[in-house]
Amino acid sequence: MSHLAEFTIEKHHDAEGARVGMWLFLFTELLLFGGMFLLYSVYFSKHPQEFRYASGELNQFVGAMNTIILLTSSLTMALSIAFLQKANRKMAVTFLLITMALGVFFLVNKYFEWGVKISHGLYPNSPELLRHSQGEILFYSLYFVMTGLHGLHVLIGLVIIGFMVYFISKKSNMTVNLKPTVLENLSGRRLSLSDDAGNRIWESDVIGQDVTDVKLAVKGKVSDAESLRANAIKLDNVGLYWHLVDIIWIFLFPLFYLIAM
Repeated sequence: MSHLAEFTIEKHHDAEGARVGMWLFLFTELLLFGGMFLLYSVYFSKHPQEFRYASGELNQFVGAMNTIILLTSSLTMALSIAFLQKANRKMAVTFLLITMALGVFFLVNKYFEWGVKISHGLYPNSPELLRHSQGEILFYSLYFVMTGLHGLHVLIGLVIIGFMVYFISKKSNMTVNLKPTVLENLSGRRLSLSDDAGNRIWESDVIGQDVTDVKLAVKGKVSDAESLRANAIKLDNVGLYWHLVDIIWIFLFPLFYLIAM
């Protein structure tokens, strides 16, 4: 019968620290888009009629559809976070995949919308656009820059969500550092790992050890309780980023699509 070696791993997931760091990052994003909104307001005050005319050339239906898509994606992101907090990995991943599908749908709509304008020669520094009034040139320049930057943020969000799907779904490997005196008597034993609350989170046979590096390599599946705590913190921050992306679009939609109404 193999002996059981008990060890305790202390893992403190700093949820507050991670959240503060994310809010600081989001603040820099707000400064970036806030500066663009300010620039838009200055140019709009100088060319209100041209801005309204150019806005009327955009497809309000597509803009409204994209708004509904992103608002729905915020809902599915919130549901994914809620299910992960309830230790339901399957539903959390399902709603993350739905969120990704909605984000892709948004980008596809934007691609075709841009394609129509580009096919008509209405893009920054195009010969066709340069024949229009100064206000229209400024409007379309801001339109492509601001919606393009927002689309880039959506794309980045989709990549991050994809990583979260992987993290939540995957089995984990662990490397544990132990003292040499422990390693001397560990050969042929079975290793059990517990968290700082005393809950057993992992158990496996020793598959290798290196006394020189004072490192014990173990492999196995970390319990749901341990991995869920870490992933819940990550997903909560990803959710904050995704909600910011949606909020920015809520401001972009009326500025570019509704001022002609």
